[in-house]
Amino acid sequence: MSAPLQGKVALVAGATRGAGRGMAVELGAAGATVYVTGRTTRARRSEYDRPETIEDTADLVTEAGGQGIAVPADHLDPVQVRALVDRIADEQGRLDVLVNDIWGGENLFEWETPLWEHDLDNGLRLLRLAVETHAITSHHALPLLLRRPGGLVVEVTDGTSDYNGDHYRVNFFYDLAKASVLRMAFALGHELGPRGATAVALTPGWLRSEIMLDAYGVREDNWHDALERVPHFAISETPRYVGRAVAALAADPDVARWNGRSLSSGGLAQEYGFTDLDGSRPDAWRYLAEVQDAGKPADTTGYR
Repeated sequence: MSAPLQGKVALVAGATRGAGRGMAVELGAAGATVYVTGRTTRARRSEYDRPETIEDTADLVTEAGGQGIAVPADHLDPVQVRALVDRIADEQGRLDVLVNDIWGGENLFEWETPLWEHDLDNGLRLLRLAVETHAITSHHALPLLLRRPGGLVVEVTDGTSDYNGDHYRVNFFYDLAKASVLRMAFALGHELGPRGATAVALTPGWLRSEIMLDAYGVREDNWHDALERVPHFAISETPRYVGRAVAALAADPDVARWNGRSLSSGGLAQEYGFTDLDGSRPDAWRYLAEVQDAGKPADTTGYR
């Protein structure tokens, strides 16, 4: 089996579940050593109070062919993040890929609720979890990543710059958080590019994460059952799809061509030729703009 990332070291910050887990596993499948972080371990759960753990993610990375290493970390705490990076430096002496996937906001935002009616504490907490964590992690990790040329930073968000630029996303706090992460990649591209590294923003499409499947009362093996209630869910994708996008970027010797850009799993699938686990190539953001938002009936023909 091909292992294009053999000998490479990655940090997926926020890898307990969802896109973070999918990206960690696919980096492992490509042969990388992957440090996976989060706040939920087999000994202690975060406020999410969900069963997924970073140890489970690390095991999946190893089963996929890489080496998974679970490190509990609250990325709002600079001391913990500094210790994490010091450990990677001591154990590996390098960092080739940094994925900033920290989020933690599912239980903090209120759909279609204006700023002045939204719970302020929850909104500000969301911004800290979604924005401040990324800055803290990059501040401490980038000096290690820059020790060798060719490093890659992936800022994970929801929505492309084109889509989010014209669409109000959920509410003030959510919209601001996702726009901020897009801009982080743009700014880091300017700072990293001249120093031999690349930064991109990356969004999955409509993600069949553990939380999303639970919300629709389905499992991965019967997710189509949700289509009667949510027909446009037909364009959805597994977390491994965006994971394959990250692995493709990390293995691309010409990845610098994407520096500072906003990318999507569906768009990169067309570029690199990878598929989702079922062999399809869902292009969710084009579908959302051209079908769902246009008020057309659900039909993924030509979009996956």
